[in-house]
Amino acid sequence: MLLLQMLLASEACRQAPIRKVEQIPDSVLVQRDVRFLPGDRAEKADIYRPAAQTPAAKKLPAVVIIHGGGFNSGDKGNAREINIGTNLALNGYLAMSVNYVLAGQKEGKTWPGPVLDCKRAVVWLRENSEKLGIDPRRIGVIGGSAGGTLAALLALTGPGDGFEPADLPPGIDTRVSCAVDLYGIADMLTHHDMRTMGASREADPAIYKKGSPVTYAAKIASPLLILHGTADKTVDPEQSRLLAKALKDAGAEHELVIIPGAPHTFDLQPKQRDLRPLVIGFLDRHLK
Repeated sequence: MLLLQMLLASEACRQAPIRKVEQIPDSVLVQRDVRFLPGDRAEKADIYRPAAQTPAAKKLPAVVIIHGGGFNSGDKGNAREINIGTNLALNGYLAMSVNYVLAGQKEGKTWPGPVLDCKRAVVWLRENSEKLGIDPRRIGVIGGSAGGTLAALLALTGPGDGFEPADLPPGIDTRVSCAVDLYGIADMLTHHDMRTMGASREADPAIYKKGSPVTYAAKIASPLLILHGTADKTVDPEQSRLLAKALKDAGAEHELVIIPGAPHTFDLQPKQRDLRPLVIGFLDRHLK
């Protein structure tokens, strides 16, 4: 209980009490609506953790969860994100499901705001690692659809790519140790126009190229697990194949898994295949 008291006492985590919620077993604790962005931003995060964690226990690895919704909609508390957060906590992780700026809620261009917000989540975890009981060196990311694109960008981009938040605290960076990309867009130029970009592909192809994970494929990339279903009618499975090919050509560590019959949106337990051994196994190899 000492760790929970520490969390409630901390400035960064005092906004909402830790409580158990429906659909989540007693062995998982959830803290809703935690502030992690600077200023009075409305976007917040939900934190999932093992209920049995104690201050004396080994520090946990952490994973940022990024929701989908075409950069226009979606929420940190959607069913997929609850499923992922719960499964991660049950397997010894602290999971942070985040909201980020959405084009459907603001006028004009919002890019690269979604990337910056998600990188801010990594910064917040590192800044608060002692209070949270996590290892700041062991942070991964997972996301679905638009969240998959953002997860890949967090794994592939660095300080020279123009996506770093301003005024980073000294000694804090935004790198992640690995990423899981669930059916994300890999090459925005071959997808369709996106409201978040504030322009069409024809009018501003450069911003679409800059927002595409394939642009940043390099040998030094963090390891990526890419999952896509053959029945996806929203994001063509070819998008994931394009990313896997770019990573292969660059000599980067990655794995592509195509799931027969799986649709666009699935969590870690779709009816086609239980993905928990695959995803948790990947995260364990790189974060534990």
